Formats: sequence, C-alpha cells, structure tokens
Amino acid sequence: MTISEVSMKYDISSDTLRYYERIGLIPYVTRNKSGIRDFNEEDCRWVKFAKCMRSAGLQVETLIEYLALFQKGESTIPARMQLLIEQRDQLLVKVTEIQETLERLDYKIGNYENVLRPKEDELKQ
Repeated sequence: MTISEVSMKYDISSDTLRYYERIGLIPYVTRNKSGIRDFNEEDCRWVKFAKCMRSAGLQVETLIEYLALFQKGESTIPARMQLLIEQRDQLLVKVTEIQETLERLDYKIGNYENVLRPKEDELKQ
C-alpha cells in the first residue's frame, strides 16, 4: 500500500506516518524501485498499534522503547510485557479520573435540569 492509502485507511496523515517512521515509532517501511514507501500487512499492523496506543495517551518515547525492545527479539519479552503492564496501569488511573469527571458532569447537568428548569418554567407563566 502507498502512504496515501495507509493514511486514508487509518485516518492518520502522511506526514505523521513519515514522522513515526523517522523517529522509530514504526519500523522502517520498505520502498519500491521508485523509492516510494510500500506498506505491507505487518507495517500496517504497526501503524494500527501506534495509532491505538497514541489515542490511549501513551507517550511516543514509550512506544519507541517498545519497538526497540521488540526488534531485539524474544529475550526482551519480559521487558516488553512489563512496559505494557505499566502503561495499562497508568491508563486505568486515567480511566478512573475520566469516570469521576463524567459522574461530576452528570451531577451538574442533573442540577441544572432539576433547579433551573423549574425556575425557567416559572418565568414563562
């Protein structure tokens, strides 16, 4: 696949894909005879993984570290697993914070519905 096809498929800009490759967030993508990136299925899986992890808030540096470990082979499996566990734990904290914020917003919205709506109705009469 060309970079524009991957860009459209994963809703990520071509510039971002080039940047991700340049900094080591995704592995080097092979080029065709004309020097144009030719993404294969594995490359696309890395793009999908990077996009998912970035959307979840994982730092670029963490993902670069993960890829570097992955490329060193099976001996790094425990380190990669630990890295993922740490990131999951951090994400769970964020999820809890977001849930608490959502509950607070629901409470505030409920107050507006229960307090302000009756007052507005009184004004209309």
